[in-house]
Amino acid sequence: MNNAVAAPARPRGRPRGNPPTRESLVAAARELFLERGYRATTLRAVAGAAGVDPALISYHFGSKKGLFADVMQFQCASALSVDEVLGGDPATLPGRLIDAVTGLWEDADFRRLSTRGETAAEVVREYLEQELLKPLVEFLGGPDATARATAVVTVLGGIIYTRYLNPLPTPAALTPAETRAALTPAVRAALAPRRR
Repeated sequence: MNNAVAAPARPRGRPRGNPPTRESLVAAARELFLERGYRATTLRAVAGAAGVDPALISYHFGSKKGLFADVMQFQCASALSVDEVLGGDPATLPGRLIDAVTGLWEDADFRRLSTRGETAAEVVREYLEQELLKPLVEFLGGPDATARATAVVTVLGGIIYTRYLNPLPTPAALTPAETRAALTPAVRAALAPRRR
């Protein structure tokens, strides 16, 4: 006679109660990416921290890179609301663009996540192209909108590079307000329609 007790069968279908959500997975992943970095964070560790089956990560995000992209998009979206930046008085748009970029990069967690290797750089690049460059092109409109938006993003990229990624002493020493004051004319010039 077999006295082994069978493990209870796992119910099929959706979990009862509050099932794990994308948000809980992103929150768990964010903490682990910050603590361990991208390479050292495993999907099993994220699933364990969120208390879910690792298959849910693949279901929701497709891959580790997809999960990391969602974490980065959450970080960007919480600091950089493009709709808010592009709304409002056109005369103050250059300052709002600079403030949005410095506000995002002044966040220590965002800097740690975004400087953690090639995948982070790729995700940030994709986010800025999709969530800043393209909306800016649409906002500006006209035949030279792409050139103008590209010029603006180039100036903003210079701020990111010289203040945060490879800090040069003078730009890195400026406060965000001083950065805005110094570079607003450059962004304003980049935004201006081209003369024919």
